[in-house]
Amino acid sequence: MKHEDGTGESLPLAEVRDLRVEIDGRAIVDGVTFRVLPGRVTALVGASGSGKTTTGLALLGEYPRGARTGGEVRVTTGGPVGYVPQHPASVLAPARRVDALLTDVARRQVRHLPRGKRRPAARALVVRALEDAQLTDTDVVLRRYPHQLSGGQQQRVVLAQAFLLGSRVVVADEPTTGQDSLTKRRVVEQLAALAARGIGVVLLSHDLEVVRALADGVVVMRAGRVVESGPAERLWAAPRHAWTRELLAAETGVPSFDVGVARSRRPVVRVRGLVARHRGGSRSGPVVLRVPALDLHAGECLAVVGRSGSGKTTLARCLAGLHRDHAGEIRLDDTVLPRSLRRRTRAQLASVQYVFQDAHAAFDEHRPVVRQVARSAVRLRGADAGAARREAVDVLARLGLPEELVRRRPGELSGGELQRAALARALLARPRVLLCDEITSGLDAVTRRDILRTLTELVSERGDLALVLITHDLATAALAHRVAVLDAGEVVEQGPAREVLDDPRHPFTRSLVGTAEPAART
Repeated sequence: MKHEDGTGESLPLAEVRDLRVEIDGRAIVDGVTFRVLPGRVTALVGASGSGKTTTGLALLGEYPRGARTGGEVRVTTGGPVGYVPQHPASVLAPARRVDALLTDVARRQVRHLPRGKRRPAARALVVRALEDAQLTDTDVVLRRYPHQLSGGQQQRVVLAQAFLLGSRVVVADEPTTGQDSLTKRRVVEQLAALAARGIGVVLLSHDLEVVRALADGVVVMRAGRVVESGPAERLWAAPRHAWTRELLAAETGVPSFDVGVARSRRPVVRVRGLVARHRGGSRSGPVVLRVPALDLHAGECLAVVGRSGSGKTTLARCLAGLHRDHAGEIRLDDTVLPRSLRRRTRAQLASVQYVFQDAHAAFDEHRPVVRQVARSAVRLRGADAGAARREAVDVLARLGLPEELVRRRPGELSGGELQRAALARALLARPRVLLCDEITSGLDAVTRRDILRTLTELVSERGDLALVLITHDLATAALAHRVAVLDAGEVVEQGPAREVLDDPRHPFTRSLVGTAEPAART
C-alpha cells in the first residue's frame, strides 16, 4: 500500500539529507542527499572507497568508530532496516548452525501465537525465507555451519535474515558479488519482487548490469560526494559528469589474456585423480570435488566458472594446500605438493599464492597494510625488510594504492582497496601459480578494468606465471586462454575460452551462458 502526500506522490520510507561522516578530520562522506521511496530501487554506484557502504550503513544508524557525523538520516517506517552485507561471513556467527541463526529471527515474528504453535510457525517462516533467497535444499543448508557454505550461499542466508525481519527498507550491499549468472538472475528477480511488494531497496553495487536491471534511480558517488543523480534511464542515456561517463566506458575495452603471449607446452602444475571431501570427512564421506585431470601452463590464464557451491574455491584451496582432505596428486613441475601447506617448503609456499575473495578476513586489523604486504617478501623470499617495503610500495602504487593510503590499517580501506592490497601481497612472493578467487567481483568497472589489465601485463611480462581466475563473471572468463566449467563438484567441460563460451557442448554450460544477462525489471 502506497503512502502519499497531498500531491499524490509517495512519501519516502527513508531520507538522507546533507550527510557528512568525518574520521580524523577527513570527510569520507560529504553532503550526500537522496530519498528511499516505497516500491523503488535506489542504486548507489561508484568506485571502491567512494562512500557507498558508509552511506548505506547510516540508514541502519551505524557509523565507523570515532566518526563525527552531520546532516540528517530519517527512517519513517518504524521497523528495522534490513541489511545484506558485501562480506556475509562477518555477520554470521561461526559457531551456530544456519537453523539456529534464522530461527532466532523468526521467533520474533510468531510471539503473538499460542506457545504450542510458535515452533512450527517459525520453522515455516525460515523455510519460506530460504526459498525466497533461492536456497531450495533447505534441510541440508539448515544443518550446516556458515563456514560449510560457499560465499554465495552465505550471502543468500543473510538475505533470508532480511526477509524474516519484514523490513520496509532493505540495504543490499553488493548482493550479487561472487554470484554465478544463474543465481545473479534470481537475486535480481527477488529484489525486484521485494520492490513490487512496496519495499524500498537501496542497492550498493559495482555491477552496472545489475543496476541497469533493477534501479529506478541512480546516485553516482566519488570520493564521498554525489557527482550525479537522477532517473536511471536518463543517466544511462545521457550521463552528465565525466566520472559517470568513465564508469560506463570501462565496461568495454578490458584487455584479453590471449593476445599472442607465448605459453609453455610444459605444465607448471599437473592435477591427476583429485577427489576432495569436506574438511574432517572420512573416506566414505560426501565428495565435494572430482577432477580427473587438469594442467596449468606457464604464460596462461585459466578461468574456472560454475555456480556457487560447485567446487571452484575447493579446487583452489587444494592447489594452495588449504584443503588437505583430498586424494590424488598435485605436481608442481616434477614435485608432488604436500596436501597441507604446513608441510610445504618455503619455496613451495611462495610458488603457489592465493588471493582470497574476502580480503578483510585475510589481513590483521591491527597492523598497517604496507607492513603486511612487505612481510610476504621477507618470509617467503628472505628479502631485506627495507627492500621489501620499497618493493611493496611500488607494487601497491601500480595497483592504484598510494603510500599514504597503505600506511593505514585494513579497517580504513574499502573492500576493493583491500582486494588490491591482497593481490600485491601475493605478487611480492613472486609466485609461479597465482590463484585469484573472485578478486574482481566487488570492484567498480574502472578498477576491474585496471586490475585485469595489470594481470594481463604480469602474465605477458613473466612467462613463468600461471594464473587461475575463479570467477562467476563470464565476461571476465572470456578474456582467459582456457576455461574449466564446474557443476556439482565435477568438471563438465574445459577447453579454449572462446570455444567453450561461444559454442558450449554441456547442458549446464549452455544454461550458464544463456543466463549471463540479469533479468530486467518489468
